[in-house]
Amino acid sequence: MINTMSDGTWRKAKASAHNGGCVEVQQTEDGGVNLRDTKDRAKPAHHFTGKEWGAFLDGARNGEFDLS
Repeated sequence: MINTMSDGTWRKAKASAHNGGCVEVQQTEDGGVNLRDTKDRAKPAHHFTGKEWGAFLDGARNGEFDLS
């Protein structure tokens, strides 16, 4: 079971595609993040601890995942 905040709010980037081709995130009570595909919300969300999510964000900011 995934722990969620009491309001259960899911958020997506303001710059996300309007065709539903994006992901949404939800902060959890344990300091982690749930991540789901907006095109298929019936699938279970992926849960990341706060430490895992922080490492991902740091890598993204530093270009670790750039494909070029």
